[in-house]
Amino acid sequence: MEENNQNKILPGDKNQKKFGVRVSVWQAIWEFAKIIIVATLIVLPIRYFLFQPFIVKGESMVPNFQNGDYLIVDELSYKFSELQRGDVIVFKYPKDTSQRFIKRVIGLPGETVDVVSGKVVISKGNSTFTLNEKYLPESLTTIGSVKTVVGPDEYFVLGDNRGFSYDSRIWGTVPKSDIIGKVFLRLFPVAALSRIMVPSY
Repeated sequence: MEENNQNKILPGDKNQKKFGVRVSVWQAIWEFAKIIIVATLIVLPIRYFLFQPFIVKGESMVPNFQNGDYLIVDELSYKFSELQRGDVIVFKYPKDTSQRFIKRVIGLPGETVDVVSGKVVISKGNSTFTLNEKYLPESLTTIGSVKTVVGPDEYFVLGDNRGFSYDSRIWGTVPKSDIIGKVFLRLFPVAALSRIMVPSY
């Protein structure tokens, strides 16, 4: 008669099963660790060289950006193409580079920005025009009387909430070297999720 060994436990079977469990646990841990390593290698360069988050603090960009808005800042593209009038940027405050500000680009390198009678007037060479800022309420006026010549690699910036913004009218222009990036995306609040586009003038 042929002996049936299918259900017979041979010496060492229990240890082999335990060993097999240990191997599978370590394999699972190693697979998880590889996922973490790969994710880190992908995310860190994106976080430190391409995009970074920024949370709006204060009311200087109302009504277009509210206190607490969670934004994504593009740190790369502006280095390969010139910033445009209307871009919203995050930068190091020139008087204290440990602070981060968010404002809108109004004056470009080589232009003269004249804030007068509640309007913003831009001049360069023989060209002069009053800025038509459609993204602001019609009733809003730009407080102050300032005339600034914007130097090379500098930008004149204003907050959208002109009556409550600490900006280039007070402390001058922003050097390009202090710019961190331009606002690319609003992630939070979810109801206001949107890509930030350059306004037309």
